[in-house]
Amino acid sequence: MDVGSQLVALADPTRRSIFELVREAPSSVRELTDRVPISQPAVSQHLKTLREASLVTSVPDGARQIYRVDPTGVSELRTWVDTLWDDVLDNFSEAANKEHDR
Repeated sequence: MDVGSQLVALADPTRRSIFELVREAPSSVRELTDRVPISQPAVSQHLKTLREASLVTSVPDGARQIYRVDPTGVSELRTWVDTLWDDVLDNFSEAANKEHDR
């Protein structure tokens, strides 16, 4: 699993804000544009990057698209982050066992 594109996508503060808004509630570009201090084309570009990174998906609703969090992509990112946490816990356990054995 390569989460590089997801990490790059979320590294941008504006994009991360848009992702958080979509995470709170599925939204159209217009709804998002009303909530962030950037233009509609900029919001659309950020959504494109998030979509390409499998962090959001869209479904048609009449003439507009509604953006939602992509559970598959977020699950992949979470799995990767969980491996980091597992490594930390393993290292802590190893250090604690070494200290106990002294």
